[in-house]
Amino acid sequence: MSLTPLKQTEQQADTASNSPLAQGVTRLSPQPMYAQIKTELRGRILDGCYKPHERLPSESELIALFGVSRITVRQALGDLQREGLLFKIHGKGTYVSKPKTFQELGQLEGFAEAMGKRGFETFNRVIAQREVEADLVVATHLQLPANTPVTEIRRVRFLNREPISVDVSYFERAIGTRLCQADLAHRDIFALLENEIGISLGKAELQIEAMLADETLAGLLQIEEGAPILRMERLTFSAEGKPIDFEYLYYRGDAFQYRMRVDRNPVSTHASIDQAGDAE
Repeated sequence: MSLTPLKQTEQQADTASNSPLAQGVTRLSPQPMYAQIKTELRGRILDGCYKPHERLPSESELIALFGVSRITVRQALGDLQREGLLFKIHGKGTYVSKPKTFQELGQLEGFAEAMGKRGFETFNRVIAQREVEADLVVATHLQLPANTPVTEIRRVRFLNREPISVDVSYFERAIGTRLCQADLAHRDIFALLENEIGISLGKAELQIEAMLADETLAGLLQIEEGAPILRMERLTFSAEGKPIDFEYLYYRGDAFQYRMRVDRNPVSTHASIDQAGDAE
Protein backbone atom coordinates (compact mmCIF):
# COMPACT_ATOMS: atom_id res chain seq x y z
CA MET A 1 0.00 0.00 0.00
CA SER A 2 1.61 3.27 -1.13
CA LEU A 3 0.68 6.35 0.86
CA THR A 4 1.94 9.85 0.01
CA PRO A 5 2.58 12.17 2.99
CA LEU A 6 0.26 15.17 3.08
CA LYS A 7 1.15 18.68 4.20
CA GLN A 8 -0.28 19.47 7.60
CA THR A 9 -2.72 22.27 6.96
CA GLU A 10 -5.95 23.43 8.48
CA GLN A 11 -7.77 21.09 6.12
CA GLN A 12 -5.63 18.08 7.20
CA ALA A 13 -8.33 16.48 9.33
CA ASP A 14 -10.89 16.83 6.54
CA THR A 15 -8.46 15.32 4.00
CA ALA A 16 -7.64 12.49 6.40
CA SER A 17 -11.30 11.62 6.83
CA ASN A 18 -11.49 10.79 3.11
CA SER A 19 -8.94 7.98 3.53
CA PRO A 20 -10.48 4.50 4.02
CA LEU A 21 -7.97 3.91 6.80
CA ALA A 22 -9.13 7.01 8.70
CA GLN A 23 -12.89 6.69 8.21
CA GLY A 24 -13.38 4.91 11.52
CA VAL A 25 -11.57 7.63 13.47
CA THR A 26 -13.44 10.72 14.64
CA ARG A 27 -12.87 13.40 17.25
CA LEU A 28 -16.57 13.14 18.18
CA SER A 29 -16.02 9.69 19.70
CA PRO A 30 -15.62 9.43 23.50
CA GLN A 31 -12.77 6.99 22.82
CA PRO A 32 -9.30 8.61 22.73
CA MET A 33 -7.85 9.21 19.28
CA TYR A 34 -4.86 6.92 19.85
CA ALA A 35 -7.22 4.07 20.80
CA GLN A 36 -9.31 4.59 17.66
CA ILE A 37 -6.19 4.60 15.48
CA LYS A 38 -4.95 1.46 17.20
CA THR A 39 -8.29 -0.25 16.52
CA GLU A 40 -8.21 0.74 12.84
CA LEU A 41 -4.64 -0.45 12.34
CA ARG A 42 -5.26 -3.68 14.26
CA GLY A 43 -8.26 -4.43 12.04
CA ARG A 44 -6.19 -3.85 8.91
CA ILE A 45 -3.52 -6.22 10.20
CA LEU A 46 -5.89 -8.96 11.27
CA ASP A 47 -7.96 -8.91 8.06
CA GLY A 48 -4.83 -9.18 5.92
CA CYS A 49 -4.72 -5.69 4.40
CA TYR A 50 -1.23 -5.42 5.86
CA LYS A 51 0.71 -8.64 5.25
CA PRO A 52 3.33 -10.15 7.61
CA HIS A 53 6.65 -8.28 7.33
CA GLU A 54 5.01 -5.50 5.29
CA ARG A 55 6.14 -1.99 6.21
CA LEU A 56 3.47 0.15 7.83
CA PRO A 57 2.99 3.77 6.72
CA SER A 58 5.57 6.02 8.39
CA GLU A 59 4.75 8.12 11.43
CA SER A 60 4.57 11.22 9.21
CA GLU A 61 2.14 9.48 6.84
CA LEU A 62 -0.06 8.36 9.73
CA ILE A 63 -0.02 11.87 11.20
CA ALA A 64 -1.23 13.21 7.86
CA LEU A 65 -3.81 10.45 7.39
CA PHE A 66 -5.42 10.86 10.81
CA GLY A 67 -4.75 14.55 11.42
CA VAL A 68 -3.24 13.93 14.84
CA SER A 69 0.01 14.61 16.68
CA ARG A 70 3.12 12.44 16.59
CA ILE A 71 2.61 11.55 20.26
CA THR A 72 -0.85 10.14 19.46
CA VAL A 73 0.49 8.03 16.58
CA ARG A 74 3.39 6.74 18.65
CA GLN A 75 1.05 5.75 21.49
CA ALA A 76 -1.11 3.72 19.07
CA LEU A 77 1.91 2.05 17.46
CA GLY A 78 3.47 1.35 20.85
CA ASP A 79 0.35 -0.44 22.07
CA LEU A 80 0.24 -2.58 18.91
CA GLN A 81 3.91 -3.40 19.32
CA ARG A 82 3.32 -4.52 22.91
CA GLU A 83 0.48 -6.73 21.63
CA GLY A 84 2.96 -8.42 19.30
CA LEU A 85 1.29 -7.20 16.11
CA LEU A 86 4.12 -4.86 15.07
CA PHE A 87 7.88 -4.68 15.35
CA LYS A 88 10.32 -1.87 14.63
CA ILE A 89 13.63 -1.89 12.81
CA HIS A 90 15.75 1.11 13.76
CA GLY A 91 16.20 3.45 10.85
CA LYS A 92 13.85 1.51 8.59
CA GLY A 93 10.37 1.73 10.04
CA THR A 94 7.55 -0.28 11.60
CA TYR A 95 6.57 -3.67 10.21
CA VAL A 96 3.74 -6.16 10.66
CA SER A 97 4.76 -9.14 12.79
CA LYS A 98 4.40 -12.66 11.55
CA PRO A 99 1.34 -14.29 13.17
CA LYS A 100 2.37 -16.49 16.08
CA THR A 101 0.97 -19.87 16.86
CA PHE A 102 0.89 -20.93 20.47
CA GLN A 103 0.87 -23.91 22.78
CA GLU A 104 -0.88 -24.05 26.13
CA LEU A 105 1.36 -24.82 29.10
CA GLY A 106 -1.51 -26.07 31.24
CA GLN A 107 -1.51 -29.47 29.54
CA LEU A 108 1.36 -31.86 28.84
CA GLU A 109 1.25 -32.72 25.13
CA GLY A 110 3.61 -33.14 22.21
CA PHE A 111 4.21 -30.42 19.66
CA ALA A 112 2.56 -32.25 16.74
CA GLU A 113 -0.30 -33.30 19.01
CA ALA A 114 -0.97 -29.68 20.03
CA MET A 115 -0.55 -28.20 16.55
CA GLY A 116 -2.59 -30.94 14.88
CA LYS A 117 -5.62 -29.86 16.89
CA ARG A 118 -5.37 -26.45 15.24
CA GLY A 119 -5.03 -27.83 11.74
CA PHE A 120 -1.32 -27.14 11.30
CA GLU A 121 1.00 -29.36 9.26
CA THR A 122 4.07 -30.57 11.18
CA PHE A 123 7.09 -32.73 10.50
CA ASN A 124 10.61 -33.15 11.87
CA ARG A 125 14.08 -33.25 10.38
CA VAL A 126 16.36 -35.45 12.47
CA ILE A 127 19.83 -33.92 12.45
CA ALA A 128 21.49 -36.24 14.98
CA GLN A 129 20.80 -39.37 17.01
CA ARG A 130 23.76 -40.68 18.89
CA GLU A 131 25.13 -42.01 22.16
CA VAL A 132 26.91 -39.45 24.36
CA GLU A 133 28.15 -39.27 27.92
CA ALA A 134 25.69 -37.44 30.14
CA ASP A 135 27.09 -34.18 31.47
CA LEU A 136 26.32 -33.12 35.02
CA VAL A 137 23.09 -31.31 34.09
CA VAL A 138 21.66 -34.17 32.03
CA ALA A 139 22.77 -36.82 34.53
CA THR A 140 21.23 -34.91 37.46
CA HIS A 141 17.88 -34.49 35.72
CA LEU A 142 17.68 -38.12 34.61
CA GLN A 143 18.94 -39.28 38.03
CA LEU A 144 21.96 -41.06 36.56
CA PRO A 145 25.65 -41.09 37.54
CA ALA A 146 27.71 -38.47 35.71
CA ASN A 147 29.17 -39.63 32.37
CA THR A 148 26.59 -42.41 32.01
CA PRO A 149 26.00 -43.15 28.29
CA VAL A 150 22.65 -41.70 27.18
CA THR A 151 20.90 -41.23 23.84
CA GLU A 152 20.81 -37.72 22.36
CA ILE A 153 18.27 -36.90 19.64
CA ARG A 154 18.41 -33.57 17.81
CA ARG A 155 15.52 -32.46 15.58
CA VAL A 156 14.35 -29.39 13.73
CA ARG A 157 10.57 -29.08 14.06
CA PHE A 158 8.63 -27.64 11.12
CA LEU A 159 5.24 -25.94 11.23
CA ASN A 160 3.49 -25.43 7.90
CA ARG A 161 6.85 -26.18 6.22
CA GLU A 162 8.77 -23.50 8.11
CA PRO A 163 11.29 -24.28 10.87
CA ILE A 164 9.82 -23.40 14.26
CA SER A 165 12.11 -25.03 16.84
CA VAL A 166 15.24 -27.03 17.51
CA ASP A 167 14.77 -29.83 20.06
CA VAL A 168 17.66 -31.56 21.83
CA SER A 169 16.42 -34.54 23.86
CA TYR A 170 18.16 -37.00 26.20
CA PHE A 171 17.05 -40.48 27.29
CA GLU A 172 18.43 -43.51 29.04
CA ARG A 173 19.99 -45.81 26.44
CA ALA A 174 17.30 -48.49 26.75
CA ILE A 175 14.61 -45.97 25.82
CA GLY A 176 16.71 -43.99 23.36
CA THR A 177 17.70 -47.05 21.34
CA ARG A 178 14.06 -47.90 20.71
CA LEU A 179 13.18 -44.32 19.83
CA CYS A 180 15.98 -44.18 17.26
CA GLN A 181 14.37 -47.12 15.45
CA ALA A 182 11.02 -45.29 15.17
CA ASP A 183 9.70 -42.77 12.65
CA LEU A 184 11.01 -39.63 14.33
CA ALA A 185 10.35 -37.55 11.22
CA HIS A 186 6.58 -37.81 11.47
CA ARG A 187 5.74 -38.84 15.04
CA ASP A 188 5.93 -37.10 18.40
CA ILE A 189 8.31 -38.59 20.93
CA PHE A 190 5.56 -38.39 23.55
CA ALA A 191 3.30 -40.54 21.35
CA LEU A 192 6.11 -43.03 20.75
CA LEU A 193 6.89 -43.28 24.46
CA GLU A 194 3.28 -43.99 25.36
CA ASN A 195 2.06 -46.03 22.39
CA GLU A 196 5.16 -47.91 21.26
CA ILE A 197 7.29 -48.25 24.37
CA GLY A 198 4.44 -48.40 26.88
CA ILE A 199 5.50 -45.59 29.23
CA SER A 200 2.62 -43.52 30.58
CA LEU A 201 3.65 -39.90 31.03
CA GLY A 202 2.56 -38.02 34.11
CA LYS A 203 3.94 -34.50 34.41
CA ALA A 204 6.75 -32.18 33.35
CA GLU A 205 8.85 -29.48 34.98
CA LEU A 206 9.51 -26.43 32.79
CA GLN A 207 11.93 -23.54 32.81
CA ILE A 208 11.61 -20.85 30.10
CA GLU A 209 13.92 -17.95 29.29
CA ALA A 210 14.68 -15.57 26.44
CA MET A 211 17.99 -15.68 24.60
CA LEU A 212 19.59 -14.67 21.32
CA ALA A 213 20.17 -17.17 18.53
CA ASP A 214 23.78 -18.15 17.94
CA GLU A 215 25.11 -18.96 14.49
CA THR A 216 24.10 -22.64 14.65
CA LEU A 217 20.54 -22.05 15.88
CA ALA A 218 20.07 -19.16 13.44
CA GLY A 219 21.05 -21.39 10.54
CA LEU A 220 18.72 -24.21 11.57
CA LEU A 221 15.78 -21.88 12.26
CA GLN A 222 16.43 -19.71 9.19
CA ILE A 223 16.60 -16.48 11.19
CA GLU A 224 19.23 -13.81 11.69
CA GLU A 225 22.03 -14.49 14.15
CA GLY A 226 21.17 -12.58 17.32
CA ALA A 227 17.40 -12.84 16.74
CA PRO A 228 15.34 -13.44 19.91
CA ILE A 229 14.31 -17.02 20.68
CA LEU A 230 12.62 -18.84 23.56
CA ARG A 231 14.69 -21.49 25.34
CA MET A 232 12.88 -24.11 27.38
CA GLU A 233 14.28 -26.80 29.63
CA ARG A 234 11.71 -29.56 30.07
CA LEU A 235 11.98 -32.64 32.26
CA THR A 236 9.17 -35.13 31.66
CA PHE A 237 8.28 -37.81 34.20
CA SER A 238 6.41 -41.09 33.90
CA ALA A 239 3.11 -41.54 35.71
CA GLU A 240 5.14 -43.29 38.44
CA GLY A 241 7.39 -40.26 38.88
CA LYS A 242 10.52 -41.53 37.08
CA PRO A 243 12.36 -38.96 34.91
CA ILE A 244 12.14 -40.09 31.28
CA ASP A 245 12.98 -37.24 28.91
CA PHE A 246 15.18 -34.19 29.49
CA GLU A 247 15.14 -31.60 26.69
CA TYR A 248 16.38 -28.24 25.55
CA LEU A 249 13.82 -26.65 23.20
CA TYR A 250 14.65 -23.52 21.18
CA TYR A 251 11.64 -21.75 19.62
CA ARG A 252 11.61 -18.84 17.18
CA GLY A 253 10.56 -15.71 19.03
CA ASP A 254 8.86 -14.24 15.95
CA ALA A 255 6.58 -17.18 15.27
CA PHE A 256 5.71 -19.00 18.49
CA GLN A 257 4.51 -18.30 22.00
CA TYR A 258 3.44 -20.19 25.09
CA ARG A 259 0.23 -19.39 26.92
CA MET A 260 -1.15 -20.36 30.28
CA ARG A 261 -4.04 -19.43 32.52
CA VAL A 262 -3.41 -18.45 36.12
CA ASP A 263 -6.29 -18.30 38.60
CA ARG A 264 -6.21 -16.26 41.79
CA ASN A 265 -7.39 -17.92 44.98
CA PRO A 266 -9.58 -15.53 47.00
CA VAL A 267 -7.99 -14.24 50.17
CA SER A 268 -10.13 -14.69 53.28
CA THR A 269 -10.66 -11.32 54.99
CA HIS A 270 -11.84 -13.05 58.16
CA ALA A 271 -8.70 -15.14 58.31
CA SER A 272 -6.54 -12.02 57.99
CA ILE A 273 -8.48 -10.31 60.82
CA ASP A 274 -8.25 -13.39 63.02
CA GLN A 275 -4.52 -13.62 62.47
CA ALA A 276 -4.10 -9.92 63.30
CA GLY A 277 -6.11 -10.42 66.48
CA ASP A 278 -3.97 -13.40 67.51
CA ALA A 279 -0.85 -11.35 66.99
CA GLU A 280 -2.12 -8.76 69.48
